[in-house]
Amino acid sequence: MRGKVKYKLVNTTDPIFEPTRKHPGDAGADLRARIDHPLLLHPESIVKIPTGIAVEIPPGHVGLVFPRSGASSEGKAALIGIIDSGYRGEIFMSISNIIDRTLTIEPNERLAQLVIFPYFIARFFKVDELSGSDRGVDGFGSTGKF
Repeated sequence: MRGKVKYKLVNTTDPIFEPTRKHPGDAGADLRARIDHPLLLHPESIVKIPTGIAVEIPPGHVGLVFPRSGASSEGKAALIGIIDSGYRGEIFMSISNIIDRTLTIEPNERLAQLVIFPYFIARFFKVDELSGSDRGVDGFGSTGKF
């Protein structure tokens, strides 16, 4: 397992909202819904849910908010979000109802997970054409299902 890196965390409400991992090797730390009352999530709707935390992510790193598989299997899918290193505000989750019945989001419910990655800064430069490859310009579905 890789070494652990420490990140500054401000808990804006209560220790229950601190990001947690169920297992020591988990990449993602669970994020909870910082809401006071159950919230109805209607089919095909999206709600913005506070997490109760803010994190200081150092330069050269990015925080990514991903869906939790358990919540997604119930129809509560977190939309992937980016937390840049310069952002110091509370982290929010965008949660979408992906099934055809109304769902309930409960206070303190684990809905998404935060993963922090190092990244490279891409420097783009214009060229007249790109080098060739076996795939070429074939896009979505071009390699078939099997």
